[in-house]
Parts: sequence; structure tokens; C-alpha cells
Amino acid sequence: MACLLIIISCVSTKAVKLGTAPTRPPVLADQVIVYRTADQVSGDYEEIALLSSTGESMWTSEEGMWKSMKKKAGKLGANAIILDAMSEPSAGAKVASMFLGVGGAQRKGKAIAIYVFSLAKKK
Repeated sequence: MACLLIIISCVSTKAVKLGTAPTRPPVLADQVIVYRTADQVSGDYEEIALLSSTGESMWTSEEGMWKSMKKKAGKLGANAIILDAMSEPSAGAKVASMFLGVGGAQRKGKAIAIYVFSLAKKK
């Protein structure tokens, strides 16, 4: 049962830092705001990192991917993320993964971790 729980929650998020943004204190994941597009960001912001998440499609959800991205962004001192893309494996890849044990049925997501200056002033 413990192994099953580890597999279910297994989303991996990697970050590639951008530019020369100053190091900021971590932000709690539940305080990191998610924007669907850059146009929705209220005010000036600085890009902190490119985020890339992957997880086995049978054991992850989009919500799990977002939570993982928010957690990684918060650790980097970002207070928001802008979603870039979320992709699902094809039906064939899912079937092959389930019945043949072949890998490759991975859900993938990308986002940009940002620091929104106006959000910091509100606190």
C-alpha cells in the first residue's frame, strides 16, 4: 500500500533558473498564484525559472502537476507561475503502458516561475 501511495504522488518538477534574479525567501506553495497567461498578471514581474513537470499519466492529474510546480516555484522564492502547456500521452501510449508495461505514457507540463512585485506589497 505504501508503494502505491508513492507512485500515485510521483510528479517530478525541474527548474532552470533564468537571468540574475535576486535570491528571495521561500514562499509557501499554497500562496503561489497560478496564472493561465502572462496577460492575467497584475503588475510588473520578474521571471525566476522555467519549470518542467512530468508524471505517469495513470497516477497523476493536472492538479497534481500544478501543485508540484507551485511547490518548486515557492522554493525558488517565486510568488506566482504562468502556465505554459500541459500535454497528455496518446491513447495508444496509455494502453501500451497499462497492458505491456511500456513506459512513455507521461503527462507533461511547463510553466514559468515569476515574482510579482505588486503581490509582495500586499503582504
